Parts: sequence; C-alpha cells; structure tokens
Amino acid sequence: MKSSRREAFEVLTGPGKVFELYQDRVWGRSCKLFRNTPLSLRELFTSTRSNNTFVIYEDERYTFEETYQRSCRIAQIIKTKYGIRKGDRVAISMRNFPEWIFIFNAITSIGAIAVAMNALWQSKEMEYGLKDCGASLLFADQERVDRLKPSWDKINTNVVAIRATRILDGVSTLDSLLQTQPDCPMPEEKLNPDDRAMILYTSGSTGKPKGAVSSHRNILSALFSWSLQAEIRSYMEEEVSLKIQTSDNQSATLLAVPLFHATGCLAVMLQSYRAQRKMVCMYKWDTTEAARLIEKEKISGFNGPATMSGDLVDAAKVSGRDLSSLQSVGGGGAPRSPNQVRDIAATFNNAMPSTGWGMTETNSVGTGIGGEDYLQHPNSVGVCHAALEMRVVKDEKVLRAGETGELQIKGASIIEGYWEQPEATKKAFDGEWLRTGDIGYIDTEGYVYIIDRIKDLVIRGGENIGSAEVESALNEHADVIEASVYAVPDERYGEEVGVTIYSQGSPDPEELRDFLKERIAQFKIPRYIEITNTSLPRLASGKINKRDLRIKATKRISA
Repeated sequence: MKSSRREAFEVLTGPGKVFELYQDRVWGRSCKLFRNTPLSLRELFTSTRSNNTFVIYEDERYTFEETYQRSCRIAQIIKTKYGIRKGDRVAISMRNFPEWIFIFNAITSIGAIAVAMNALWQSKEMEYGLKDCGASLLFADQERVDRLKPSWDKINTNVVAIRATRILDGVSTLDSLLQTQPDCPMPEEKLNPDDRAMILYTSGSTGKPKGAVSSHRNILSALFSWSLQAEIRSYMEEEVSLKIQTSDNQSATLLAVPLFHATGCLAVMLQSYRAQRKMVCMYKWDTTEAARLIEKEKISGFNGPATMSGDLVDAAKVSGRDLSSLQSVGGGGAPRSPNQVRDIAATFNNAMPSTGWGMTETNSVGTGIGGEDYLQHPNSVGVCHAALEMRVVKDEKVLRAGETGELQIKGASIIEGYWEQPEATKKAFDGEWLRTGDIGYIDTEGYVYIIDRIKDLVIRGGENIGSAEVESALNEHADVIEASVYAVPDERYGEEVGVTIYSQGSPDPEELRDFLKERIAQFKIPRYIEITNTSLPRLASGKINKRDLRIKATKRISA
C-alpha cells in the first residue's frame, strides 16, 4: 500500500532525519527551516569535491574537484588584485560558459555578492544594472564587453573579459590573470547563513528591473526543498531516489536555460552539486544539438520552458537519435498545454513529464508535479513544496479550498527583498507572506491552479517581460504619445509582446523596433505593433484599458 504525502513528509522530516525541519524566523518571518543544510554555499562547494565529471561544454570537461580548484584561483584574483571584500557586488554577464560557474563559486565563497546579469540585456540595461547594484567588478564574455562599450565612460566598474578574442584597452582577460595565479586554497572568509550571496534581476513589471537579494540560507533552503520533494515522491512510490553518484551510475542534466535565471542557476547548476550529477552546457538552444547531446552524454534529466520541451518532442519523432536515457522532462516559466504533457509521456520510452511553479523571489521553488500525477492533473502546477506554505487571499481575507484569489507563499527560500528598494520590498509582502501576483486556487487535495496574473507581465517562452519597462522605452520616441504593452497568444512561445501606440504622426513599426534595439533586449521588442491616431481607451480609474486592447489585438492577429 502506497504512503500518503503527509505520511512521507512526517517520516522524512522527523528528528534525526536528513530533512529534519524546525520552526524559526528568517528576515523576521516565521517559517520552517532545514536543520542540516550547509551553513553557506562555500561549505556546499567544499563538501562536494570529487573526481566525478561535473561541467561539460563542447570539448571541455571539468570534474567537481577541477571546478573547485579553478574557483579558488579566481577567488584569490578577485580578492588580491581587485580588493573585493565581503558584501561587495561582483557581476557576471555571459553565455553558459564553464567560467560562469567558476566565477559564481569564487564570488560567493569569499562572501561577496554574485550579481547574475541577464546576458540578453543591451548597453543601457547593462549600465542600469551595474549602477543599481554598485558592482565593483564585472566578468563578461566578448559579446557583452562589446555591447557595454557605449556606456564605458558612465560606469565605475572594473571589467574582466572571458574568452576574449582581442585585446581591449583597460580590460583584463581572465586567461592572462590565471596565467600568473598558481594553484591555491580558497581564501579564508567566515560566512553566516544569512549573509547575502546573490542578486537576480526581476522582469521589471513596475518599471526598471529590481534586484532580488538572496542569502546563503535562502538558496540552500531551495536546494533542500527540491530534494525533499523528490524524496517524498519516491517514498510514496516505495522507491529510493538519493543514490550516491559515481562515474559508473552518474546521472546527467542538460543546461539549456540561462544561468542568469533562478532555474538555471539553482535547479540545474547548484542542485547538481548535491546530486553529484554531470551537467552539459549549451551555448544557446538548438533542438538538433540538444538531441545529439542527450544521445552522446546519456542525459537523464532535462528542464526547460514549454517551447523547448515541445521542440524536444518533435526532435524525438524525426531525429533518429537514441533518447532513451531521458528519465524526466521538466518544465516551468510558462504552462504547458495538456496535449504536450501527454505527448512527452507518449514520445519518450523512459521519461515522464514534470513541471512546477516558482519565482525569482522564491529562488524558483514553490510547487511541483510529475509522472502519473501530472498526467492526471495536466492543468495544475502541482502541490506546494513541503517546506513552504501557500494560501489564497482576496480582499485581505484568506480563502477556502477551491476559491480564487491571489496566491501567497512563505518559507526559508523567500528572498530578503529588493536591493536598495525598501518601498518595493514592503509592497511585495503581506506581513510574512510574499504576494506572488498570480491569481489561482488550491483544490481540496492541495493541487495549485494558476488562472491569471495581477502583475503586468508578458511571459514569452519562459522569459518574463515587464510591460512597464517596454512602455517606458517606447515613450522616449518623439512620435509616441502613449503606449500600452500587453501579451498576445503565440503558438510557439505561448505569448508574444503586443503594443498599441497612440501617435499623431505615422511612425513606422520597423523604425520603432530599431529604436528599441538600443534600449531593451531583443526578446522584449514587440512583435505586434498597432498604431492609432486616437487616444487609448481608459477605465473609470483613468488607467488604460489593457484588457480591451489585448482582446482587439488577439482578434486581429487570429483573423
């Protein structure tokens, strides 16, 4: 007889167990804490040193030990050459190169704060991020260094180029710095669980992106939450999931999502430390290459938005590749269609679909669902992780099961707040509970369903795009009187960016897109542009009626 979720939770989190929980306060908020998490990321990296293969990128392969040793040398450079101390911000802006991982580990191991910048940002966005967090040092690949050039004289940040292809005035290269830095131990630094470790920038739903600040405890609590969920599922199915990984039975994951996202950084990269799994990095998403890597490296786990998992299903049908090593096809960022959920289960011989819901502010944890459970509830994002709590609120009233309102969440993985933005932090919380901005309900069995969102966002292929940020950039154009940005349906990406512009002139849509290229990342630029010579419709409150504009745009597009 299978155990219930409650029975599994009580067995796995009791006194003396690996996932033992106790009640305490983090950032003044009462929550459940894991008793046995490492005290810091430094401790995690030190305790997981091994000769198992960790990072693979093209023809490069690094073990966990080699990754640690490279991180030690970079940490020494950061500390001695650039004078970085505990609490200083060090930014990273690059593709999914192995150096991203080495540098992140070095930064967080010496108590500095790693700022994971969106690698798709353009010059003005990069300038904003560096100024906002006050970064003393930036590690960037050649493409990002070149992109930052227009803002060179506006920032006060040292720059180190990764995989540099040419010499640049005033810019050191990591290769040259490493040539003069011999092997060494990790520089000493005493770290506490609540020391700040990382800043990830949100989508800017209310204007400019905000820096979400996470501590070592926040991040490690997220990692343990995922592990506990896996253990609960295995216990319920009477299986054993946390096996010691060796080179003979090592699991492998494909890093197809960016490391600057919480999913890539935490769920894929950092969780690989605890699982001792091999991680194969992709420069960018390419379906044919993904299928080749899955076959070659015997990838067992994949995590990506619905667009990627849909591509993978298509590739499995036509590529001729042996993808039988896949055991899990995970998702998140944007909902899958029930048809895709069923397609994954039907297409892969040994893999089952899974998904979850999380936010940058929760360090990507929140809910989860997989396997037969997901097939039976394909419209759900799963049940709340056992170490967190969720509720539904409307008009300051906590609702009962089945009633629809705003989802709120609390737990040890929730961020401290937004960097240097106390008012925004205050607005984000309802007492101890984080306001998610998502509208949904929790049924009587605990399954969470998301049906709408309060936040003014477009979710394009798993990338969150703040409408206000795009509107602000458009409003800089001389011919734009006002602009309203909204989501429109898209078969491939789920949603695309649409905009209605009020103008007394006749701006050309392509010229507007060219104008935006200098101001915002390519993926934020509207695909659908409607220009009108009449003022935009408004609600009684005076706000633009976006719903009306979105409905009209959707009808035009689908006509």
